[in-house]
Amino acid sequence: MTVRIVLFHATPVAMQPIHDAFNALWPEAEIVNLLDDGLSIDLARAKQLNEQIIERFVRLGQYGYEMKADAILATCSAFGPALDKLAALLPVPVLKPNEAMFREAITRGQRIGMLATFGPAVAPMEQEFRDFVDQSGSEATLKTVLVEEAMTCLKQGDVAGHNQQLVDHLPQLADCDAIMLAHFSTSRAWDAVSQASTIPVLSAPHAAVKRVRRLLEASREPKLC
Repeated sequence: MTVRIVLFHATPVAMQPIHDAFNALWPEAEIVNLLDDGLSIDLARAKQLNEQIIERFVRLGQYGYEMKADAILATCSAFGPALDKLAALLPVPVLKPNEAMFREAITRGQRIGMLATFGPAVAPMEQEFRDFVDQSGSEATLKTVLVEEAMTCLKQGDVAGHNQQLVDHLPQLADCDAIMLAHFSTSRAWDAVSQASTIPVLSAPHAAVKRVRRLLEASREPKLC
């Protein structure tokens, strides 16, 4: 039976990394893309999530469900509250982009670092991390370094420049037990950052694919009476 995953994108730069992760880890899944890059543009202008953006996000997510989604996976890390609202409305899994990465990070130690490239995503992600840590009973802390120059490079098609910007900011997280690449778009820097770091470096797309696959396969296992 074919499993359909609707990928909900708020920026096109997040698309290729998650496609690569599905191709590597779950090529049998049927992937459908839903893109509204106006969401990230308008969020950057507004500086923070507001009700208008949240409602727009939720309406688009509901449309994704109407596409016969077995699960919805968001690839932009700036819309946590909107994803919570969408998840409460839909009968299928709605996955935040970074929860699986958070799970892995706190197994590495209590001092977690994060390299981010999109400013409006930082506060929601930090709150999501705190909420996740509280729920898990961990005492992990998070230190974020924002590298907006990297996103500028990426939007100009300069992937090497994007990656180097992140590498250049690694020393600020030298005291961490693990380093997370905050966004799906930053995962393309994983090789470069990992080679430059003596600390484990985690990226979101592969962790997210493994988690959504586990959730859906578990829901399809026959239940014993």
